[in-house]
Amino acid sequence: MKISRLLVSFAALAAGVMVSCSPDLKPVSGGSDLFFDSLASSWDEAVPLGNAELGELVWQKGDNIRLSLDHSDLWDLRPTEEFADTARFNYRWLQKCVAEGDDKSLWDMFDEAYSNRPAPSKIPCAALEFPAAGLGRVRSVRLYLHDALCRVEWESGVSLETFVNASSPVGWFVFKGLDDAGFRPSLDAPEYSVSSGAKDQNGLDNHEVSTLGYEQGTIVEEDNSINYHQKGWGDFSYDVAVRWKRSGKTLAGVWSVGTSNGKADACGETEKALARGLKKDFASHMEYWNEFWKASSITVPDMVLQKQYDNEMYKLGSASRSDSRPISLQAVWTADDGLLPPWKGDYHNDLNTQLSYWPVYTGNHLPEGEAFLNYLWDNREAFREYARDFFGVEGILVPGVCTLDGHAMGGWPQYSFSPTTAAWVAQHFYLQWKYSADSAFLQDRAYPFTSEVAKALEQLSFIDASGHRVLPLSTSPEIFDNSLQAWFHSMTNYDLSLMRFLFDASAEMAAALGLDAESAHWEECLSQMQYFDIQDGALTFAHGFPYNVSHRHFSHAMSIFPLGLLDWNDGEEARGIIKSTIALLDGNGPDWWTGYSYSWLANIKARAMDGEGAAEALRTFAECFCLPNTFHVNGDQTRSGKSRYTYRPFTLEGNFAFASGLQEMLMQSHTGTIKLFPAVPSEWKDVSFENLRARGAFLVSAKMESGAVTGVSVFSEKGGKLSLQIPGRPEPVVKDMSAGETYRIL
Repeated sequence: MKISRLLVSFAALAAGVMVSCSPDLKPVSGGSDLFFDSLASSWDEAVPLGNAELGELVWQKGDNIRLSLDHSDLWDLRPTEEFADTARFNYRWLQKCVAEGDDKSLWDMFDEAYSNRPAPSKIPCAALEFPAAGLGRVRSVRLYLHDALCRVEWESGVSLETFVNASSPVGWFVFKGLDDAGFRPSLDAPEYSVSSGAKDQNGLDNHEVSTLGYEQGTIVEEDNSINYHQKGWGDFSYDVAVRWKRSGKTLAGVWSVGTSNGKADACGETEKALARGLKKDFASHMEYWNEFWKASSITVPDMVLQKQYDNEMYKLGSASRSDSRPISLQAVWTADDGLLPPWKGDYHNDLNTQLSYWPVYTGNHLPEGEAFLNYLWDNREAFREYARDFFGVEGILVPGVCTLDGHAMGGWPQYSFSPTTAAWVAQHFYLQWKYSADSAFLQDRAYPFTSEVAKALEQLSFIDASGHRVLPLSTSPEIFDNSLQAWFHSMTNYDLSLMRFLFDASAEMAAALGLDAESAHWEECLSQMQYFDIQDGALTFAHGFPYNVSHRHFSHAMSIFPLGLLDWNDGEEARGIIKSTIALLDGNGPDWWTGYSYSWLANIKARAMDGEGAAEALRTFAECFCLPNTFHVNGDQTRSGKSRYTYRPFTLEGNFAFASGLQEMLMQSHTGTIKLFPAVPSEWKDVSFENLRARGAFLVSAKMESGAVTGVSVFSEKGGKLSLQIPGRPEPVVKDMSAGETYRIL
């Protein structure tokens, strides 16, 4: 909504406060920086900035430079009315509808609210706009990855530098070379009270923002400030504050967003930031980013993959922190197009959240991964209520489509109410433990959460006539979409894989804690699970349902990756199953794949030691399924036959799964032996990495030159037995290491 701004003269600056708070920030250039010769003209191609709480998109809308603002807490959390009907909102009623073929009742209960009502949903924030007409032609736009800073330069000599402070809840903007004394920001608020006429271009039927039914917020403008207050649903509200100073041809300002849940005082934060000054804020900003980039790095000879990887890790640092909300579908870059975001910007736990956190482990970014674990841990009571009220069991189960506060949102019930979703998210507790070797985390969080999931699935399942533990209904995301056929009456490989992993992991965790009786119990549950269904040597969806169609979600292959239950190192039988399963993926083709399918395929092929195949899948993802700003948009943007999906709803999971795929090519440690360069293409002769993390809390650096490994360094955080497989050596290097010890080879 365009807000007519007040035409006021600038007041004199307060004595002692200098606007020479706009020094040259001197960002560091890098080969993977994003560089353009014009500003993007759509929000989803904008330059992204963020600190996991606040987000900013830099682009141009019409005659205005636009900074689209966001906050991770901006949610409409109104409850779903249908779910208050306890007579129908339960697993027994769902089973009855499936048995009777009553798909209409299922739709009315589970899909109606999600599809036809706007909330619950992530909601947009507002945007800052600056007049661009008098600035002339853009010369360059650059995102400096190392500094998380965007610089725009115009041929007139005007420049803009903007960043979201990594250490405090503010964003900065600095214009230099301005001749227009009246140049100032305005604030554009979402159209909450009237229809904007915005239309969804992706066929997703996204709702207009106005359907939320809010009374339009208030904007107060003064000489050097703008304050916007917006009331949302219930007691929720948020504020946007903007403050700036003008000195000669320089305008320097800050913005912040605060919410009624106590996340930042927007007005106070902007005042404090201006008092600190740009130089001090940029220094604290760089303290985070310098440490972030030191955590790990890789160097590969494929410049497409190198650039994409560096941008994915940049997005990880911008979207997740140990104390932040976890990564949702669009994280802190909610759609700025007059509509609610694709799929409501929610937490999709049937794939999206899990893939988003794949690269934190080998990538040595465990603190960034804590955001997801904290979210799951903090919402345990909501998950217990869900297990008890919907499924009728004790323990923890997690909705497949979830709100900020852990409640079910609905959608296709085969997947949004799949009980094994909880096993998949529990894997992240297991991985955090394995990669950190943190015994306190195992005792205090990892095992308690995982064992509660195991407890719930043990109660929900039963022993059938053949002596196997099975679920009453089984599904496999998202085969057969939202149809009655999607309910299987035999166990799918998806559910089998997750339950086998869950009981095995619970047994391992209990044993590590000395809980022998509990470990034996979970081992018994594992022994009751049947083996994977195999047909013609390959994994199926379920018995009688071979993988014979193109399908985006490789749910049937969970046992290969990410669970690692079928591994290349397990012998010829396992290798045969893996090869046959991949052959069917390739053979049935990518007609109905999305971008994340290629990222996932790269991880699977890396586990099969197919470096060429993994690299090809990653290159297809980067070149065909990403916009110029590297955002993954699901469909094939080249229309070159990589998928029949050609639309462009932006979601992040494909981006982060890409990063994981490249890491898997360079190092694997899931078998207990650290394998260096296990799946690099034969033409990659010069490859290296620094500080990739292996299970057991080993930090590994390695270099390959002219096809030979020329240097390896291993640092042990916690101590333990190192087993290291170096290419060209027949046997692993084995060494007992002490905590804090570094071991160098070659």
